[in-house]
Amino acid sequence: MPFFLAKTDPETYSIEDFIRDKRTTWDGVTNPMAAKTISTMSKGDTVFLYHSLGNSAVVGLAKVDSAARLDPKNAKSWVVDMKFMSRLDPPTSLKTIKESGLFEDFALVRNSRLSTMECPEKFVAWLRERYPKAKF
Repeated sequence: MPFFLAKTDPETYSIEDFIRDKRTTWDGVTNPMAAKTISTMSKGDTVFLYHSLGNSAVVGLAKVDSAARLDPKNAKSWVVDMKFMSRLDPPTSLKTIKESGLFEDFALVRNSRLSTMECPEKFVAWLRERYPKAKF
């Protein structure tokens, strides 16, 4: 099962908002590459929530809770429903990810403006080591 990373500006939709809401529709993605990635998501896939402003970091886990569907507000984009799973504490900063030197080929490091991306398995394994109690 694939793993994804979805970025959000914490001023727009933060981990605290997601914890409160427990479920959200992931929408508003306009970049064609990011929208295409959302179109490949399936119910049950794991998503790492990433705050993209300030202290850019992986902050939480979510599960895709619906099939991907066309965005009713933008026919060129896609949406999925996600349910909150857990906060990742402490967050893993982009600085830490880059300093590891392990992920030069990962879109998060190569193309930091891309808002939604599939995660390489070695990144998932690396995060599993950092968060042994998290369920993903």
